Amino acid sequence: MSNYIQLFKDALKGDEERDYTSLSINKGIFLLSVPMVIEMFFEASFALADAFFVARYVGTLGVAAVGLTESVLTIIYSMAWGLSSAAAAVLARRIGEKDNQKAGLALANVILISVSLGLIIASFGYYFSTDILRLMGGSEELVQEGHWYTRIQFLSSPIIILLFTLSGSLRGAGSASLAMKSVIIANVLNIALDYLFIPVMGLGIKGAAIATMIGRTVGVLYQLYILTNASSKLQLILKGFIPKKTIIVNVLKIAAGSTGQFLIQSASWVFMVRILSIYGSEVIAGYTIALRIIIFTILPSWGLANSGATLVGQNLGAGKAERAVKSAWTIAYMNMAFMTFIAIFFFLFAKPFIMFFDNTPQVVETGVSCLKILASGYIIFALGMVITQAINGAGDTLPPTIFNLVCFWFIQIPLAYYLAEKVGWRETGVFVSIVVADFILAISAVVYFKTNRWQKKKV
Repeated sequence: MSNYIQLFKDALKGDEERDYTSLSINKGIFLLSVPMVIEMFFEASFALADAFFVARYVGTLGVAAVGLTESVLTIIYSMAWGLSSAAAAVLARRIGEKDNQKAGLALANVILISVSLGLIIASFGYYFSTDILRLMGGSEELVQEGHWYTRIQFLSSPIIILLFTLSGSLRGAGSASLAMKSVIIANVLNIALDYLFIPVMGLGIKGAAIATMIGRTVGVLYQLYILTNASSKLQLILKGFIPKKTIIVNVLKIAAGSTGQFLIQSASWVFMVRILSIYGSEVIAGYTIALRIIIFTILPSWGLANSGATLVGQNLGAGKAERAVKSAWTIAYMNMAFMTFIAIFFFLFAKPFIMFFDNTPQVVETGVSCLKILASGYIIFALGMVITQAINGAGDTLPPTIFNLVCFWFIQIPLAYYLAEKVGWRETGVFVSIVVADFILAISAVVYFKTNRWQKKKV
């Protein structure tokens, strides 16, 4: 038992000199996944904390406004996740090759890309915040309640993207514990400021957005402090801030696939919310609360999947393809076991979870239905998540992008509308369509992974 406790402490502490291509696979998975799971746990807490304080101190209309805004913001998160995956893949390969100089140059260019993209999105979102809420089906009352939340969240786009991409860079370099610490700092500050701004100062939904922006900003500043430390294995190189065409093209090529995957998913979620808006603000609120709870459990699962991406990338860089394959399957089985436990937990306690946020009957009914239906597909979803991330970790992002496009746009969206409106299942039809799409996506990823074509991808 003492050995496991010490291993856990080592995982939290991190070791800049640790070589994950030579450790035992199980030990490498543990040392990487523990801080990644904790990081994702705290990342999930951002949305959960905002939903909690808004539900308690603003009301159902405020929660619905958060839900509509977040459904559009997932497009930003998609770009951030995509760039994060690209950064992790490139840096994992460079670290696996023991080329820290090129890793530092790549990191600087990742920052340039992140800031540039974030500023463009921030400008667009700031000026069109009310139009975005109306486009999503929000009533005029909801638009007036939530437009400042939308505006502030869009303004923080550069910070959102940087927090993700710098964390991805640290994970790719094997410094998962440092990425974890930055997100913990950002999240704890966000929760404290949520309490200060919403119930104490009475800033309402606007206070939630300001708290999140400040928390994430501090997290990014901490990451930059780490990356400018002379003792860091992954270190920023100042001359790298002069754009390098080859590096930018390489990162963007990989990011295009990863971003495409998340954009496809996010756009499908926007359509899901648009369909749900037909049935009123209480249905949207119930879905929003359920989704926050689901994200709270799925993001730690993403932590496991991200450890697989790092191990695949570093082992391919070291010329150890068999270790890459074994690492991915080992993590997949772990993730399936974890998500099975979560699914059972949701089936037993879905109602108390939803009522903790809002006890409005229609909100509770929708939220409980969403939790239970989506939990029924958790096992296969967990498998697909890990295998897809393993393929992305190899830098082979095109096949998963195609799988996402087919499953979410050509299957999920039409099926959701058909089941909700034509069959008459309403919101239940939307939830069922999500499970069906996730099942087909997982099977597609596994079939492709077994071909081993991803092992030949040059990064």
